[in-house]
Amino acid sequence: DVQLQASGGGLVQPGGSLRLSCAASGLSFDDHAIGWFRQAPGKEREGVSCISASGSSTYYADSVKGRFTISRDNAKTTVYLQMDSLKSEDTAVYYCAARWTIAADSSRYDEDEFDYWGQGTLVTVSS
Repeated sequence: DVQLQASGGGLVQPGGSLRLSCAASGLSFDDHAIGWFRQAPGKEREGVSCISASGSSTYYADSVKGRFTISRDNAKTTVYLQMDSLKSEDTAVYYCAARWTIAADSSRYDEDEFDYWGQGTLVTVSS
């Protein structure tokens, strides 16, 4: 079975940092783009960032550009989301998702194009 295990969430003060991890198993990790999404209370789920299967291409939502950095370690089948300069509006449940692709350098996908989803990890930014 395919499993995506998101972890690393927690409570952090505004301006602080967190690093989320998405550990994947049961899939050919090198053939999957990995995306991070988030859903804040009372809001729709939105795309945050995505990294291509090759790791050569990344995408960031405008709201996190310059503050978040996505990376992947194929040897560990894990994707990371480094979140710096956190703001209260970053508070949400963060989910990782995987999409099989033959386009190794593509990192732009709609939410409904992802095949597998993790269970989510809560990030709370508050003083």
